[in-house]
Amino acid sequence: MQLQPRFRVAVDVGGTFIDFVTLDPSTGEVRIEKESAIAGQLAEQLVKGIKRFDIGLGEIAQLFHGTTVGVNALVQEKGAKVGLITTRGFRDVLEIGRGRRKEIYNWVYRAPTPLIERSLRREVTERLSFRGDVVTPIDLNELDREVDLLLERGAEAIAIIFLHAYANPLHEIMARDRIADRYPGVAVSVSHTITGEWREYERSSTTVLNAFIQPMVKLYLDGLSERVRSEGYRRPLAIMQSSGGVCSAEVAAEKPIRTLMSGPAGGVIGSKFLCDRMGIKNAILTDVGGTTYDVALIENGEILERSSTEINDRPVLGTMIDVISIGAGGGSIAWLDHRLGLRVGPQSAGATPGPACFGQGGMEPTVTDAHVVLGRLDPTYFLGGRMTIDVAAALRSIEERIARPLGLDLMAAAEGILAIAETNMANAIRGKTVARGLDPREFLMLAYGGGGGMFACAVAEELEIPRIMIPVAPANFSAWGLLTSDYIEDEVRTKVTPFDSAHIGGHLETLAKLEIGARRAIEDYGFAASDIVVVHRFDLRFRGQEYTITVGVDEPFADAEATLVAARQRFVAAHRQLYGHGDPAADLEIVSLRCRAIGRVEPPQIRAIPEKPRGGASFRKIHFRTAGGFVRCPVIGRSELTPGALITGPAIIDEWTTTTVVHPNWQASADEHGNLLLLPTAA
Repeated sequence: MQLQPRFRVAVDVGGTFIDFVTLDPSTGEVRIEKESAIAGQLAEQLVKGIKRFDIGLGEIAQLFHGTTVGVNALVQEKGAKVGLITTRGFRDVLEIGRGRRKEIYNWVYRAPTPLIERSLRREVTERLSFRGDVVTPIDLNELDREVDLLLERGAEAIAIIFLHAYANPLHEIMARDRIADRYPGVAVSVSHTITGEWREYERSSTTVLNAFIQPMVKLYLDGLSERVRSEGYRRPLAIMQSSGGVCSAEVAAEKPIRTLMSGPAGGVIGSKFLCDRMGIKNAILTDVGGTTYDVALIENGEILERSSTEINDRPVLGTMIDVISIGAGGGSIAWLDHRLGLRVGPQSAGATPGPACFGQGGMEPTVTDAHVVLGRLDPTYFLGGRMTIDVAAALRSIEERIARPLGLDLMAAAEGILAIAETNMANAIRGKTVARGLDPREFLMLAYGGGGGMFACAVAEELEIPRIMIPVAPANFSAWGLLTSDYIEDEVRTKVTPFDSAHIGGHLETLAKLEIGARRAIEDYGFAASDIVVVHRFDLRFRGQEYTITVGVDEPFADAEATLVAARQRFVAAHRQLYGHGDPAADLEIVSLRCRAIGRVEPPQIRAIPEKPRGGASFRKIHFRTAGGFVRCPVIGRSELTPGALITGPAIIDEWTTTTVVHPNWQASADEHGNLLLLPTAA
């Protein structure tokens, strides 16, 4: 008998592990699993992990997926051979860039080499004005010759970037359709569909990066779709985007540049969902994985976003959650520089061979090895006993490569590794808060990921953050966050004009047109028009400035003058917070208009945990530098915690996927939903 699909499953692929969460909407039951992230075997590991839940893939109603395939390809620069078609005279935009030295005090700085060699950058006769008027029609015969040449020279994908295509995509559409007619199997990226914004260099870079990873991501997503389909899954895959919403696998395969922050985005969206229900307005979100430490913010109940980022010094345009990632995860390698200075990261041992304590041939000491040496991880219960920790290998790696060369005691070397990692983490948070005029003491820290609870107290203490929350199943929290994700489509249009009474009507007309496109894309996923939420935003600046601040727009637009006044007030307030000044009467310009359509997905329910008697604690000696050495600490299973029961540090709270270290002078308790709350004992 064919079972009716009902389960919702989320899969988050990280650098070391794949995290799984399954939800049974009929009962509200949530279960978690983990598998190793083995390069080249991700689809098989994904199916293997789902099968651990003892459900058939045909019973899954929705499968959400956060992927790192695209960003890994960019970071490692292992992508397709790309050919570029551009406007005559603009062949070298990628090489010229902004024509400046980014690191002005670094005399050996070299800008990254373009991903496309010059022989594969070809020009075509065509020209549009900045308003989108046709100045010179496109020469399609010349286009044919140049495309033929690119393919003869081995191009596997083609990027089309014409000047001012954001204002009028006519020539790009003609070129794309011509290539599709002549070479239907060739992957083509056109700039106006990748990003509808100006800035020629940034738009070119974004489109080329999309073309660079498109064949690889498409191959992966097509293979994964086929693999799960062969196991009985019949619904479309939902792929997490950098914006915090999901899209179909088909859209992600065409525009993989949207998925660069796919992994961290799940945790941020889950954090927003949790904070909304807990009444938390300001939160610092920290995700500690095997490779990176990711930081994001919720301020006044809203996730901070940005409209651009950089990967390997190459700009990427597009709306995305504002996440900073540093190389400070559990697998980050501790090493000595040429002056015998102790460094941690950004290099990572990854899943293979992994930290020395994994016993898989890894020789380099890592952050995880330091935790093992200090007694903070139970060597017999790592991943619920699925993996046995090699304590001797961890001791040996730190002794031989760190302690002995520095003439340090072994424990001092391990504490030093953690101290540097924790300082790097604190500095990442300062960059998101203090550097923006925000006080971290006014925020709650929401710590998750496999290592979130191991670092939370130390980092919060450094920054004087007064409260920490560690959610249920923190190691799988990013995957759980995928289950709370909505379908999102963004439309943007650059239109540099004054922001005043004479032009506001035109701006609102442009927003209305953008809304039509965004809504249509969400409707294609099966959402009714009445179920779609639309958000509008303006990119504003003072006249004469170069860069912008994005502000929200009140709805509806019945009163254009009121919209003008409200947007100005928000811009000036944001400018004063960021830069310390802002003239409310100064002339403004609008640069880009943004519209986001959201198809709401029913989120999982947060259930209260039942009352239960607390079991007895075991004890283990744990090393804390603030306590002067090893301390006998209680070790408590998280599943045994009763809401309201107080645990005074130092203590260890264990669960099968992670460990929470309660430092001296801290205390922990569980709320009615099972979230851990940590406070300084003086608070």
